[in-house]
Amino acid sequence: MKKSILQPKIQTTNQITGQRKWWALVTVMVTMFFASMYQTIIATAIPTIIGDLHGFALYAWVFSAYMLTSAVSIPIYGKLSDVYGRKPFYIFGLAMFGIGSAICGQADTMLELVLARGLQGIGAGSMMSMPRATIGDILNPKERARWMGVMGAVFGLSSIIGPVVGGWITDTYSWRWVFYINLPFTVLTIIGVMLTLPKVRVSEQVKIDWLGSLLLVAGLVPILLGLTWAGTKYAWTSPALLTLFGSGAIMLALFIWFERRISDPIITPILFRNRIFSASLVLGILVSMAMFGSVMFLPLFIQGVIGLNPRDSGLVMAPMMISFVVGSIISGQIMTKTGKYLRLANISAAAIVLGTMLFMRMDINTGYITVIVNMVVLGLGVGALMPLLNIAVQNAFPYKIMGTVSATQQFVASLGGVIASPIFGSILNRGFQERFSIVLPKGVQELTGGMSRLDPQTMLTEQAQKSIAEQFAQLGPAGQEMYQELLYAVKVSLTAGINDLFAVGLMFAILCFIGTFFLPERTLQGDEYYSDSKE
Repeated sequence: MKKSILQPKIQTTNQITGQRKWWALVTVMVTMFFASMYQTIIATAIPTIIGDLHGFALYAWVFSAYMLTSAVSIPIYGKLSDVYGRKPFYIFGLAMFGIGSAICGQADTMLELVLARGLQGIGAGSMMSMPRATIGDILNPKERARWMGVMGAVFGLSSIIGPVVGGWITDTYSWRWVFYINLPFTVLTIIGVMLTLPKVRVSEQVKIDWLGSLLLVAGLVPILLGLTWAGTKYAWTSPALLTLFGSGAIMLALFIWFERRISDPIITPILFRNRIFSASLVLGILVSMAMFGSVMFLPLFIQGVIGLNPRDSGLVMAPMMISFVVGSIISGQIMTKTGKYLRLANISAAAIVLGTMLFMRMDINTGYITVIVNMVVLGLGVGALMPLLNIAVQNAFPYKIMGTVSATQQFVASLGGVIASPIFGSILNRGFQERFSIVLPKGVQELTGGMSRLDPQTMLTEQAQKSIAEQFAQLGPAGQEMYQELLYAVKVSLTAGINDLFAVGLMFAILCFIGTFFLPERTLQGDEYYSDSKE
């Protein structure tokens, strides 16, 4: 059994053939468009949300809760879909996502929003894993490389439209409608899945690894809490943090021990014996952590430092998405023509390093053009490398475990974002507070009752800034000047915090570049490979 899993010459018949596969491909593209558009919509609206709900301390957890639950559910969806087909898990995931969106729109506190985002994540796990596996159902590895450009175009288009839609909704109506807008898209996508994807009847039964899932969550949550609070709420060596890290490590060790001893683990350990798989997972984590600070916190920099409103900050991020598409198209054409990917991985990772270095150079005087150039460089690198890793892994395994392989890869890559989120959030919080206490004039601190611990959330929205300005107006003739000094201190401090996390991102980018030289290369297979393997 183990040999059959690792031996790529064993294939099974694709269950989506003929005219139906093109309709299925359209459904997958619509799902990808919907999922990626949602991420850019909420990324642009988040600064307004935290300003309204007063929860800057939980800023990172709006992303972490979503990614944690989605990451844990991804391998479950992948394993079950290899047996029962993709269709039921598409439908379940989309339904859960829609329910979570509705609850997010009703949230009155940051904690309620974080919990609702966790529910959304359970559905998002399906939306992350099913499209990638379904592409494997429809196309062979060489064809997938060519179609990466189309998939990248879908992602890029949705990422451009998303910020515009999200900013317009936030400015015109309310951030709550950023979540409500998901509901009609969810219904339409469910209908498309029901009509186009086949229903698979099987006699094989698979047990869900509930205990393994529980151990994984029990290991990740305390570690994430520790990373969130480290350096801000608690010192790194405090008993509370040591307890969190220790308990998390014990639970993860138990998880690994348990997974190696059961017949249907949530993560199949034997997959890691394949060098292409293992190397791609490491690179996926590193590139996720390298770009995470840029994607997650760049809107905060654009709105808080440059001073654009949510809609305009989304438009400024559009060049990164366009360059992502260009990088994906170029990468796909090169791989289809040559059947190779190693040198392309080296060059792509080098572009990521350069882009991250350029982000580190941004300060309070950075202009729009500079931000655009930096995003284009990073987008080209990420756009070329991330799809490349997917193709390399799918090319190394047989079709019959496509869902398991794709889901495991997606799960491990998601861990990069899950881990990076609280780390970068903690770095931003600490960097901002330390710098703010230094640059805020003593006169302002004295007259405002000690504002040295001000959260930047108070300066992210027009309403909040107006309220603060009115308070300073009551201080007399010097109030306006003091208010401008406060604004300057916030911008300088926010820049310092974001630059700190860009520095950490650069470290991961460099490790990613080095790691590409250890990625084994196997020529991409076409239809002749599938035909031979069925004999």
